[in-house]
Amino acid sequence: MKRYGSVLGIPKADWAEYERYHAAVWPEVLKTIYDCNIRNYSIYRYGELLFSYFEYVGNDYEADTAKMAEDPKTQEWWDVMKPMQRPVAEITEGEWWHAIPEVFHVD
Repeated sequence: MKRYGSVLGIPKADWAEYERYHAAVWPEVLKTIYDCNIRNYSIYRYGELLFSYFEYVGNDYEADTAKMAEDPKTQEWWDVMKPMQRPVAEITEGEWWHAIPEVFHVD
C-alpha cells in the first residue's frame, strides 16, 4: 500500500458547489475509484486549498490511473469539477492535483 497526498486550489466562490457535489459523489465514480485500487480517499478544504489523501493498494498505479481517466462517467465528473479548481503555482507538467511529499507517518 502506498499513501498519496496532493493539493489543488479552489476559489471561495466555488466552495459551496464543490462541497455539495462531494456530499453525494456519483456512484459510478465511487465504483471506478474502488476498481482502480484506491482506498481511504479523503479531500479536505483549508481556505482556498484542497488537500487530497488516498491509499493505493494495486500493483500498477499508472495503469489504474489510465483506467480511471478512460472511464466516461469519471470524465463527466471531472468536466464538472475542473472549472471549480485551480492548480497551485508549484504544479509540474502533467499534474492537475500537485503531489506533495509525506514528511511524517506513524501507524
